[in-house]
Amino acid sequence: MSAADLLFELGCEELPPTQLANLSKALETSVKEGLEAAGLPFTAIESFATPRRLALIVKNLAKHQPDQAIERKGPALKAAYKDGEPTKALLGFAKSCGVAIDQLETLETDKGSWLIYRSTQPGQATAALVPDIFKQAIHNLPVPKRMRWGSSRIEFSRPVHWLVLLQGEEVIPAEILGLQSDRLTYGHRFHAPSAITLDKASTYQPSLAKGYVLASFTERREQIREQVLAEAASRRAKAVIDEDLLDEVTGLVEWPVALTGSFDEDFLQVPDACLISSMKSHQKYFHLTDEQGRLLPLFITVSNIQSQDPSAIILGNERVIRPRLADAAFFFETDKKSRLATRFEGLEKVVFQKQLGSLADKSRRIEQLACEIAQRLKFDTDKVQRAAKLCKCDLNTEMVLEFPELQGLMGEAYALHDGENPEVCRSLREHYLPRHAGDALPETPTGICLALADRLDTLTGIFGIGQKPSGVKDPFALRRATLGVLNILVHKQLDLDLQELIHLALAQHSELPQRQEAEQQLLDYMLDRFRAWYQGQGIATGIFLAVRSRGVTHPYDFDRRVQAVSSFSKLPEAQALAAANKRVSNLLSKLDQPVSSEINKALLSEAAEVRLAEQLAIKDIDVAPYYAKGDYQAALNKLAELREPVDAFFDQVMVMAEDPEIRNNRLALLASLQALFMHTADIAQLQH
Repeated sequence: MSAADLLFELGCEELPPTQLANLSKALETSVKEGLEAAGLPFTAIESFATPRRLALIVKNLAKHQPDQAIERKGPALKAAYKDGEPTKALLGFAKSCGVAIDQLETLETDKGSWLIYRSTQPGQATAALVPDIFKQAIHNLPVPKRMRWGSSRIEFSRPVHWLVLLQGEEVIPAEILGLQSDRLTYGHRFHAPSAITLDKASTYQPSLAKGYVLASFTERREQIREQVLAEAASRRAKAVIDEDLLDEVTGLVEWPVALTGSFDEDFLQVPDACLISSMKSHQKYFHLTDEQGRLLPLFITVSNIQSQDPSAIILGNERVIRPRLADAAFFFETDKKSRLATRFEGLEKVVFQKQLGSLADKSRRIEQLACEIAQRLKFDTDKVQRAAKLCKCDLNTEMVLEFPELQGLMGEAYALHDGENPEVCRSLREHYLPRHAGDALPETPTGICLALADRLDTLTGIFGIGQKPSGVKDPFALRRATLGVLNILVHKQLDLDLQELIHLALAQHSELPQRQEAEQQLLDYMLDRFRAWYQGQGIATGIFLAVRSRGVTHPYDFDRRVQAVSSFSKLPEAQALAAANKRVSNLLSKLDQPVSSEINKALLSEAAEVRLAEQLAIKDIDVAPYYAKGDYQAALNKLAELREPVDAFFDQVMVMAEDPEIRNNRLALLASLQALFMHTADIAQLQH
């Protein structure tokens, strides 16, 4: 079957840089699914994305669908004829297939003979199929806000200007977003604005490179990284490369050129975070540090032009950054004129959520809950109380109003300026941790209490007013808040009951229309987040379910059980014991009444049941100290030794004996076996 590379390119006005990588990935995924659904073979897909284009090359795409063998099953042979004549069922089947009766075949099966129709459907030409595949792929792109332009009713993220659709050397006729496909593309807006004629798909990248366009997002991203690092090294400095900023800069340029500029050293009197935010947020600059990590009065900008006079571009950027940094310095000096604590009153006018009150109300709730947590952990409640009073005050400063990403960081800076306790100051920054997956956790006791209280206040409040997350909608970032709470409780090894924390948090809210149902709903919601957590660690869902079924509400204890069961599941005895526990569970679930916990040794007659009873008694004593200190892994390792007596029991003993006393005694024996494992988890869930 003949095949050739296929090139698709959609040219447009500059796309939103922060969305470019996602749009490119979504396009690739959708096209891949469309080609596979159409049964069109190919070897790989390579994606390209620049500010002015979304493109991809499908490698070795077949020019036709493979022929498809069609088989339709008709009536049974005995129902196809009556007195030697075709029945209506046979005639109707042959007509529906568009063939004569003698063109049908007979299929012999174990259940009898059947008439079938077999034929071959020729594959369609790829050129006839791909236009609709790409139309659908463009329609499916996750464009958050579509726009129209001119008098057209067509909608897309930005106005579109050209469309390339080539397979090999041939243009595939298509109309997408009002554009007719062609072989013309365009290079860099300034360096190579004229049309570029593409002979075939394989010349795409080199043709654009001649037009000052590095089409591959990945290659362009790494080239920017290398240039930035090289620029920094030439200044004997270290470039701090934020990956999100790198993605955004990659989405802003087609032909990257890194250049180093400088600013006045006087600005270094302003906290580093303020200067860095100003450079990143407004100008998309990378900042530089010395070997000790101290900020240097240098920045690296990535230009989209290869200028004959780079100094002019550098000078222009230096002129632009000066007023930005001057604004940051002004905000910092202005904010310092008022003590952080005096800004609490202003929080009364800032709404957190209309049904949950102001930020001042939220701060009061955080204070009460954080102090309750501190008491249980035996932390300093005076520090916690003071930190809770201050934790949201920096939201009322000029600096944070201009740079919201500095919340917490500025709280710490202003509190230090005011002479507050160092731990209190640090906790104002820490209580926002973790901000995202893999982020650092709060280290100070005060920071831990605030971080837990802040998130639990939001979670209980939003659930209490009936706005829990649904589908992909999570406007209050409750999933992230939940994972933050679980991370802190687990990794800081805090023996706190999540159910009790939720109850305490709900008690801080004065009015919640769904208070009663919120407690259990939120508990289930939070514990169920563990499922994805453990999937990310490569732990099977059955292991999570084995622990979840036990109703454990202490996250740290929950995690210890999961890790223990995960380790146990790798033992050679695990599957046999899981199967045995599954069998026990099935037997006990069919009973009308609970089984006695007492085993009557006098009723043990079979050697296998005598031995099992002896081993259960020994193991009950052996594992008790492990369970007492929460060493579930050691307990399960001990219980793994039960495999042989358990297997022997099921092989040699009839559990459901006719004598009810013997039957109930054997069931009590199995209930004891199950109970030993249930101290950790329901390992029956492990059975494949």
